[in-house]
Amino acid sequence: MPAVDGLRSPYDKTVGGLLHFGRMLDKIRLKLAGRLPEDYQRNYGLSVGLDGQLCGMLNVPFQDIEARVREGGADAEIAEWVLARGLRPNRVQTHIWNEYLRKLGWNDRVSAYLHEMKKEMGMEHVPQNTSLDLIEVHEGRSPPSA
Repeated sequence: MPAVDGLRSPYDKTVGGLLHFGRMLDKIRLKLAGRLPEDYQRNYGLSVGLDGQLCGMLNVPFQDIEARVREGGADAEIAEWVLARGLRPNRVQTHIWNEYLRKLGWNDRVSAYLHEMKKEMGMEHVPQNTSLDLIEVHEGRSPPSA
């Protein structure tokens, strides 16, 4: 599947220095505009998905962020709104989140789910073993080197 226009890589850290934050905002904007593909709505905002895990770490409910995005504004404004209401991660916390997310699916509780997703997408042959890398390959990008 090609990349979705207006949807960043989960590796993008331009919003708050956090992996996936910008992508989550993009997904919300696309959903509100009726342009988020059906395949991307499966885990939209769910606590077990990347959106929900990020919201859990930041301690701000996904629905609150979605409502704030609906009001409009630039990424930096929305990020500041989120960080002012929840956790404003320090340098170490940011590093821990980014490393956790970068390795998610590699020999952990998500590994079996990732394997099933690869089968479902017909990508069993793909060597990617992390959630973010599989997203990259699925959207036609090469994962960054470690």
